[in-house]
Amino acid sequence: MKIAVASGKGGTGKTTLSINLSSYLAENKIFKSLILADLDVEEPNSGLFINGKTVETVEKYKFIPEWNKEKCTNCGLCERVCNFNSVLQFGKTIMILPELCHSCYACSELCPVDALPMKPQRMGEMKLVDASTYTFIESRLDIGQEQAVPLIAQTIEYIDEYSQSSDDMVIIDSPPGTSCPVIEVAKNSDFIILVTEPTPFGLHDLNLAVETMREIGKEFAVVINRWGIGNEDVIKYCEDNKIKIIAKLPNMRKIAEIYSEGRLIYNDVPGFKAELSKVADFLVELKRSSN
Repeated sequence: MKIAVASGKGGTGKTTLSINLSSYLAENKIFKSLILADLDVEEPNSGLFINGKTVETVEKYKFIPEWNKEKCTNCGLCERVCNFNSVLQFGKTIMILPELCHSCYACSELCPVDALPMKPQRMGEMKLVDASTYTFIESRLDIGQEQAVPLIAQTIEYIDEYSQSSDDMVIIDSPPGTSCPVIEVAKNSDFIILVTEPTPFGLHDLNLAVETMREIGKEFAVVINRWGIGNEDVIKYCEDNKIKIIAKLPNMRKIAEIYSEGRLIYNDVPGFKAELSKVADFLVELKRSSN
């Protein structure tokens, strides 16, 4: 089972929940085995809280067409079939825009003279880390690369191959927002935990995230972080829209201090641990009902 921890915007506490929840689940052996995957590939930071041994580092590539001028007959088919405007024809010249290419292979496969062979281009790397009580997987996009989705998709494929048992639990620290990277994670997950905060900004972005999950047909529930600031508008919104609130993580200066030191929170803050246990109980029941 794959659980994506997502939110409508950055800074709400996805990583806080993901890393503490994963450590809590593994420490208490709640599931047979556990994988934490950081798929916020543009800015992964779950690894800052993990002292583990890197088992494997894999370079990741996407495939981009390369124009063969000698073979090309300038028929223009490649430009017409590209849905992403990454292949442009200027007279007898074909220009490839790698930043726009989605590696769909349409131009390459449909070219009648094989003038656009696909060539590998490095986009980032993936690390497999032994975190003692669980496995940590992190993917990181290279600086200058503009598309996160191909790297996310390849990492999810790796997770599916690596996790062979139906008893495995996978926690995914998702990208922020509601754009394509989040959709890629969510559509490949079994359940979504939306993290929000009890403020007007938190409510606004929670509403966007809820609309997104409903549009793609994903089940979800809410965890409220920094409970104690703001107001109760988020509570009312969830009640009005019949959205389950799993837990309310407290707003405390001590939590911020522990987080800033790169340490886990639940061992030092009993109130945080109590709410975290509610999330663990929810996942146990969710897993049981899915079997």
